[in-house]
Amino acid sequence: MNPVDRTDAHTGAEVHHQTIMPTDESCLVDTDGSATTVRLTGVLDRAGLGAVRDALLARLWQRPGPLRVDLSGVRFADPEARNGLDEVRRAVADWPAGELLLDRPDAPAAHPPTTPPEVLDADLPPVSEAARRARALVADGCVRWGRPELAEPACIAITEMVTNVVVHAGTPMTLRLAPRGSALHLAVRDHSTGRPAYTGPAALDAVGGRGLLLIETVSRRWGSTPLPDGKVVWCVLYAEDEAVFRN
Repeated sequence: MNPVDRTDAHTGAEVHHQTIMPTDESCLVDTDGSATTVRLTGVLDRAGLGAVRDALLARLWQRPGPLRVDLSGVRFADPEARNGLDEVRRAVADWPAGELLLDRPDAPAAHPPTTPPEVLDADLPPVSEAARRARALVADGCVRWGRPELAEPACIAITEMVTNVVVHAGTPMTLRLAPRGSALHLAVRDHSTGRPAYTGPAALDAVGGRGLLLIETVSRRWGSTPLPDGKVVWCVLYAEDEAVFRN
């Protein structure tokens, strides 16, 4: 058996061990670091939900593609703990190549596809040049995936997302994009806990403040997901929306 990474839901600490054992004191998140499945064992309550959420979100960002969660070895102490996993699933639904599949004991097992997801990503420093590099990657993805009509709005969105990191977060960032159906999913992950908030159109005489408005305008939906050491800001653009706009 390969070494296993385990995260204790009460302490948040990683436990490296070769044996996966359930416990009545906390919930453990077990993963071998490479497979597309993690297993929850022990008891999950409201106190431990935050650490489990953080472990799953970190895993989903580190490895794009569907992640199956085996729930056969966990006992839920209350309904809120179970609902918390559904909230994680909804939170990553619009990430590029992000999907959380919950295998419940009373339901048929959900098996993730074996085909690797189509993903482009890049690590960028918090400098003004990052926006140009981000636009080039997005334009390349739109051509590669046969969505040239999304190149312009996607470049607008990614410019604002990257610029927000440069101006407000000032941390290294990771850009990721992936297609899904007729949509293009974009995300930027930084290491600042400050979350963007759109409060409506900026005043006519305001300096700046229009970045989120532009993202709101060119995408069908957008949002941010907090992580323990930062956040993921994402948006989704659809080819059919752009076709209607152009007509």
